[in-house]
Formats: sequence, C-alpha cells, structure tokens
Amino acid sequence: MQPALLALALGTFAIGTGEFGSNGIIQLFATDLGVSIPVATHAITAYAVGVVIGSPAITLLAARVNRRTLLLGLMVLFLIGNALSAVAPNITLLVVFRFVAGCVQGAFFGAGAAVAAYLYGPGRGGKAFATVMGGLTIATIVGSPLGTLIGQQAGWRAMYWAVVAIGLVAAGALFIWLPRTRDLHGGSITGELGALRAAAVWRMVAVASLGISSIFAVYTFIGPFVTDAAGRDASLVPIALAVFGVGMAVGNSLGGRIADRSESNGLIRGYGVTLLLLVPIGLGGGDIAVLLPCLFGVGAAMMFAIPTIQVRLTTLAPGAPTLMGALNLAALNLANSLGAVGGAVALDAGGGTLSTVWAGFLLTTAGLLLYLVRRRPSSSARQPSSSAQCPSSSAQQPLSPTRLPFSSVPRP
Repeated sequence: MQPALLALALGTFAIGTGEFGSNGIIQLFATDLGVSIPVATHAITAYAVGVVIGSPAITLLAARVNRRTLLLGLMVLFLIGNALSAVAPNITLLVVFRFVAGCVQGAFFGAGAAVAAYLYGPGRGGKAFATVMGGLTIATIVGSPLGTLIGQQAGWRAMYWAVVAIGLVAAGALFIWLPRTRDLHGGSITGELGALRAAAVWRMVAVASLGISSIFAVYTFIGPFVTDAAGRDASLVPIALAVFGVGMAVGNSLGGRIADRSESNGLIRGYGVTLLLLVPIGLGGGDIAVLLPCLFGVGAAMMFAIPTIQVRLTTLAPGAPTLMGALNLAALNLANSLGAVGGAVALDAGGGTLSTVWAGFLLTTAGLLLYLVRRRPSSSARQPSSSAQCPSSSAQQPLSPTRLPFSSVPRP
C-alpha cells in the first residue's frame, strides 16, 4: 500500500476507534455520570448528528480548499473534540463534545476518498472508498475492543485519551505522506451545491440511512447482549466487538470489488443477508454460540453494501465526489442515530435486551424496499462498464481534474 493510502487509513482508524469505542464504553460512562443507558445513548446520537449536519457543512465551506490541507485541519478538530470528551464532567457536555468530534468524520471520509481515487486512478472508485473505510473496519477489530478494554481497566476517560494519541500519529502521517499537488485543489461551492438538487441523491441517502441502521441497533448494544442477554462476563465484550469488526473488514474488502462491477448487487445482497441474520439474533441471541457467528455475519453483510452506496452516489453527482463522500458518511451516522434511538425505544418499551434487533430489522426492511421501489427496471441490465464504474466519463459531464471524480482522475 502506498504511504499516502496508509496515512488515510490510519486517519479513519483513529476516527473509527473514537466512534465505535464510545459504543463499547456506554455502560461505563452511563454509570460514572449517573444516567441510564437510554440517556447515555444521547452521546452516541450527538456524534451521529455531528456527522449528519457538520460534515456536509464543512465540506461545502471548504469546497475550494486543497484536500490535503482540509484533511489536516479536520484531524486538528478531531483531536480537540476527543480531548474535550475525555474531560467532560457531565452527560450534557459529553453530548456537546461528541457532536464536535462527529463533525469531522464525513468530511474526512469524503476528502480522503477523493484523494484515494486520485491515487488509484480511473474506474476504481469502489476500491478507493473501501481503502479509506478499511481503517474504520480495522478500528472495529482492534481499536474499539482495545479502547473498551482500556475503558474497563483505566476508566472510560482513558479511552478517549488513547484516541487522541492515535489521532496525533495519524495527523503526523498525513502531514508527511499526503502529496502536495494542485491536482488536489477543490472546486466551487456552486458545483458542490448543484449536486444537492438531484432527487435521486436524496433517495440514495434515505436508502443508506434506513438500511444501515440495523448495524447500529446491534453494535451499540453488544455490551448488553453479552452481559445481560447471554449472561456472560463483561470481559467477553471486547471479543464480541472484535468478531463484529472482523466481519466488517471482510465485507468491506469484498464490497469494494463488487461495487466497481455492479450497480446494485452489493446493496441488495448486503441488506438481504443482514435481515436474514437479524432473526436468529432476535430469537436466540441469548446463546453465545448463536450470537457471535451472527455478529460476524451482520458486520460482513452490511459493510458489503456500503462501497456500492458510495459509487452510486458518485454516479449520481460525478462533479461533487467529496460532498458525496460526506453525504454517505452522514447517511451512515444518521443510521447510527436511528439504530441507537430505535434500540433505546425498544428497550424503554420493555421489549428486553434483544428487542433492539427488531427495531433494526424494521428500518433495514424499509431501506431495502425503498431502493427496490425506486430502482429503474433497466438498471439490472446495465453493464458494469457504465456509470457504476466510470460515472464521470460521459461526454455530457466535462470535469476538471480539481473536482476529483472517483473514476476520472489521473494518477499522480
């Protein structure tokens, strides 16, 4: 892997450790701050809202900024948000600081995916996005379980300080290895805003937000699944998180390949398999022998769909790849919010620990149905060499190199 790609993955690894690590310590900071688990999920929701609102706003405001400069600035904001989270004296301020940290994520992934596409070259938009997402999936395998373990042994605040340390290393790698080139300059705000007028873009965002929510209706509550539903010791929680993370890494790698070959298969198969696997968790997740394999499967199936979502968004708005990357992550974190809130509602209704799974099931079903209903009949007949692979090659869409579309930028 090129050093610049490694630096991007390290950045998303730091971001993913902060995001998913928060889910792993939710019981710890709920107890320490004197709130219930449903109230503690507000910190998870605030992070997601930061991605949904803050990331697209930052991307638009920084439309003309060189992607290298933008990525470095975002890492500074990331460090500030997590350092403040580590010293939050109450749940209210923790919610505010998690919002600040969340504002970084979508903008970083969008700019990072654009840079990765520049480095990979034409026709590999899915692979480029999967590379950037790879750091996040590794975070679920290593970063989040390790952060959870640190939280359990040294307190939940220590987990956020560990995230800050990783972020400092990532910032240094980005500064040293990202190419200094005018080819990474941004475009106009008008060009980015024009993409937001496409109704199909917003439908795809809705499909992603609804469909992916089930991954968070599961992941957010892995701790209670293990300790309450399965009756196992809390020391098994990091292992369960790692199992889920390995599934995500496998699904992301496979999904990046299929996204460049097929416009729909990754999404349909990913959502469909996820729905099938949620059923045994909901019915038999109290058995650890059922829970762990299904956690792996849900992580793999859902991540299989995500690179396809990115390529579809970039196909719909080839002149605004950075904004589409930010919108994709905004959609994923709206899914985070929906999954966490849906799970909390199910718990408050007295459905039991595993009832969060059924909230996710309903949301993913809605996302899949929306995609199938809005999908054009001819889409399945398209060849993979069309828009899914080369979204910006059409003669009707002349693009400057500075716009960094996923399939048309030259190699440096």
